[in-house]
Amino acid sequence: MSQQNAALVRSRLIELSREFGEARWTILGEGNTSGRIDQNIFAVKASGSSLGTLTEIELTHCYFDKLLPVLDQKSVSEQEVEEILLNCRVRSTALKPSVETFFHAYLLTIPGVSYVGHTHPIPVNQILCSALGTLFAEERRFPDEVVCCGPVSLLIPYEDPGLALAVRIRQDLENFERAHGRKPKVILLGNHGVITIGQTADAVRVAMAMTVKAAEIFVGAHSLGGNICMPKSEVNRIENRLDEEYRRKMLSL
Repeated sequence: MSQQNAALVRSRLIELSREFGEARWTILGEGNTSGRIDQNIFAVKASGSSLGTLTEIELTHCYFDKLLPVLDQKSVSEQEVEEILLNCRVRSTALKPSVETFFHAYLLTIPGVSYVGHTHPIPVNQILCSALGTLFAEERRFPDEVVCCGPVSLLIPYEDPGLALAVRIRQDLENFERAHGRKPKVILLGNHGVITIGQTADAVRVAMAMTVKAAEIFVGAHSLGGNICMPKSEVNRIENRLDEEYRRKMLSL
């Protein structure tokens, strides 16, 4: 493990986490963030810590190979999950990682994904706790939503947080990629919250912020008589425009 790279990832995660907390997209111990340090190890927010005040000691280094095989096990008890979370730590004195560490471990093994953010923004959860989640996931309302969040998001119905959710995310993400020929940048969790993934912390930050903005617009549009989405042809046009691709690169997206 490169100490220099580990320090850089931790620094980016603390910055990202505090921004999420300051935006009030999480309160108390809600939400979590993670970053890949190398092919063997990643850092993730510790259980019970707060994103808005996250410190170095509240980031726990974990081994991928202690977690990923568990996603293929048929039956794992809650006590076994607790033991796995403790045993996956690089240092036994570190704090216990978040119960959502399983989905962080999986997502960080996807090519092109080095950072993951998970929050519970009120504007988004207003939609995800309603019957309109599918419309919000599959439609786009304005060009920058396409640029930062992709042409469509993955919506997953409510699943028990922890290992069961990680298994469901893996299954549905693989189905999404087969259907759309791409990975989602945004994963919407019914009755729960939002996950954004990306190569950089900036990509995760921007996708999260734009998802919250899109949710506020979506809710406002419905209150004013109904949502008017962009035509699919225009969504595809924005997604593939050369100038937008250049802007993504300049924005580290």
